[in-house]
Amino acid sequence: MKDVAEICSDLIRFDTTNPGPGERPAAEYVATLLADAGLEPVVFESAPRRTTVVARMAGDSPDALLIHGHLDVVPADPAEWRLPPFSGEIADGCVHGRGAVDMKGSCAMTLATVLGMRARGQRPKRDVVLAFLADEEATGDYGSRHAVSEHRELFDGVTQAISESGGFSVDAGGHRVYPVAVGERGTAWMKLTAHGVAGHGSKPAADNPVATLAHALSRVAAHQWPVRLTPSVAALIQRLGEITGQPVDLDRLDAEAARLGPLGQLFQGQIRNSANPTMLNAGYKVNVIPSSAEAHVDGRYLPGQREEFLETLDELLGPKITREFVNLEDAPAAPYPSSFFDELAGSLVAEDPLARPVPYVMSGGTDAKSFARIGIEGYGFAPLMLRPDLDYFGMFHGKDERVPVAGLEFGTRVLTRLLT
Repeated sequence: MKDVAEICSDLIRFDTTNPGPGERPAAEYVATLLADAGLEPVVFESAPRRTTVVARMAGDSPDALLIHGHLDVVPADPAEWRLPPFSGEIADGCVHGRGAVDMKGSCAMTLATVLGMRARGQRPKRDVVLAFLADEEATGDYGSRHAVSEHRELFDGVTQAISESGGFSVDAGGHRVYPVAVGERGTAWMKLTAHGVAGHGSKPAADNPVATLAHALSRVAAHQWPVRLTPSVAALIQRLGEITGQPVDLDRLDAEAARLGPLGQLFQGQIRNSANPTMLNAGYKVNVIPSSAEAHVDGRYLPGQREEFLETLDELLGPKITREFVNLEDAPAAPYPSSFFDELAGSLVAEDPLARPVPYVMSGGTDAKSFARIGIEGYGFAPLMLRPDLDYFGMFHGKDERVPVAGLEFGTRVLTRLLT
């Protein structure tokens, strides 16, 4: 039976860059492992080579838990990496390559857990649905959205789900904190357009859309979004104060985040809405004022803040800018406190007595948004014990991505405890 590091290495060697060649080879590998373990994987495609695998492992209760992960990865430039990004090389106690953290390492932990349980004849305490999805690194149209709309029956009986990004250790000042995600910010990716009057670049502009758009984007980029503490983020901040023995000053959260270092990163991007200009497109010749200009903005809003976010954004943009959504997803929130959160926390503490689980809200987004549409409560829980010198947040979409072998083995033990 393959161990977790070997599975992770194998998965990384499949180039599943999105956009790119598709997830099919990796999905076929996953399906083969599951079938060899006696499960009956369902493999389907939303488009050629955009492949997803779903399987169900019967347990003692039909109240099912979903474990989902994505097989696609973001691009990687080999020239920027110390080791080839799709080598899957195991060196220095780590598995190296694109997707090691986001999130083929987590998929490997899920697979190793299931394979180990099947080999030992262990039956989970509840049904477990396993989903290995396409297209998370884009909109999910070819992955989770397609799965819940076209293959809804595969998720019958599922009440809760776990996936990225949570359950990892954060070492700071002798404390080992494990954030468990109970929600994430909503997504509002927008295309902005300014219309104006085309003309010669040498003459006074009647209505230059490039300038109009530039001014609007400057207002958006300079805006200081107000602090909005959701209950879960407030609970996180309170717990961090209790763990460190020094209460966090709610009136100066930015300074407190800096003071707390890695622990501060757990709430620094989760106390506000945000909007970042990311793409620009205007004009076709240096001496021609174009009739329109376009930009894209990555907007994120906290649970319950969608209306306020959009109203503020429209004020910043002004009446001459039109916007349309490229991707709009609500901000899902799972119950906290809850008995299931306690189960997740308990499985961590059982493997690491020094673990201090805390609630957490992700600043970005995951496939949990799609599953929330069909009533599944999503928690970020991909357990991983990390070395203190590893910048976990920097690994996401960064160069030289890698994951410790010992961390993967720890996560496999935690998942086994959770399921049994």
